[in-house]
Formats: sequence, structure tokens, C-alpha cells
Amino acid sequence: MILINLLPYREEKRKRRKNAFFAGLGLAALVGVGLLTATYLLLQYLTSEQQGRNQYLSTEIARLDEQIKDIANLRSEIEALKSRQRAVEDLQTDRNTPVQLLNELAQHTPEGVYLTGIRQADKVVTVTGIAQTNERVSEFLRNTSRHSEWLERPELVEVKVANLSTSSRDQKRLFDFSMKISIKEPARDAQAKDGKDGLSGPARGASAPAAQKL
Repeated sequence: MILINLLPYREEKRKRRKNAFFAGLGLAALVGVGLLTATYLLLQYLTSEQQGRNQYLSTEIARLDEQIKDIANLRSEIEALKSRQRAVEDLQTDRNTPVQLLNELAQHTPEGVYLTGIRQADKVVTVTGIAQTNERVSEFLRNTSRHSEWLERPELVEVKVANLSTSSRDQKRLFDFSMKISIKEPARDAQAKDGKDGLSGPARGASAPAAQKL
């Protein structure tokens, strides 16, 4: 017996395909919504994490700014302390300068030279005196130029003949002279060391008189 299907199978097949299409479309929509939701949640998580990092960085930057301000204040205080230290060292040097000057002149004034005047203007000292000969004056210049720790650049200003009467008849030929000498600027560490000891090296070691008589 031959069986003949008289049902509209094409319509059934089309209907199944249509149902399958809508089912696939719905599944794709669900997957798309799931992906969008996952992406949104991931972006929210990453944004929250980045905001947390930004907040941490802002807090650390603010803390570092405070530390930088503290360092700047410390540097200002250090500079102020250094300025005060330099001022104290300058005062210490100025206080010891007359003693050092007299001791240096006493050490390097040769025999036959008598100092009659010492005048200081800032770092330049003008010395006047009487010498037996010109050679004594030259020796005085050499001593202060080569062997002095505190004096430098001696410069002869004037030398002239002066007759000194020793009795009613005798006259002794001498030389009036004047010279300028510069005071050296000692090193800071040497000043600090000398300030602790009370006097500088030349001042401690000097025991000669302030001038040599004729």
C-alpha cells in the first residue's frame, strides 16, 4: 500500500525554521545583554580601582608636599644658622685681629727698626717707623711678604732721610718710612679652631716685644 502524506510539510518546516531563528535571536540577545552587563561591571570595577589609586596618589602627594615644605623650612633654618655662624666667626676674627697684628709685626720687625705708628682701615694696615738703613726697611718688607701667616702684599709708601740729634753736636742719620700691609682672610676651619683655643697660632706663639728699638 502506498502512503501519501497530504499534510502541508513545507509550512511546518518553515515554521520550525522560524522558531529556530527566533530562538537563536533570543539566545544571541541574552548573550549580548550578558556581555554588556559583564563589560559594564568590569568597567565599574576598573573605574573604582583607578579612583582608589588616584585617591592614594593624591594623599601621598599631599604628604610629600608637606615634607617638601618641611625640608624647605629646614633649609631656610640651616641657611640662617650658617649666616649666624659666619657672623660669629667674623666677630671672633675681628676681635683677635689686633692681637694677631701686633704679634705678627713683633715677630717680623728686624733689629734696627722702630715702629712709631700703626693704623688700620678695614683690612689694610699703615705702618710708620724709623730704620737705621734702607736695608732694614727692605728686610721688614721681605719678612712680612714671605714669612707672615696673617699679613700679605706689603707696599712701601715712602722712605726719607731723618736726622736725629743725639747730643748738642752729634746727629744720627736715620730713615723715616711708611708702608701698607694687607691682612689675610683666614680659612673658616682655622678660625673655628683658633676660636676654641682663644687665640690664633701666631698669637699663641709670639713672645717678642711689639717693636725693636734702635
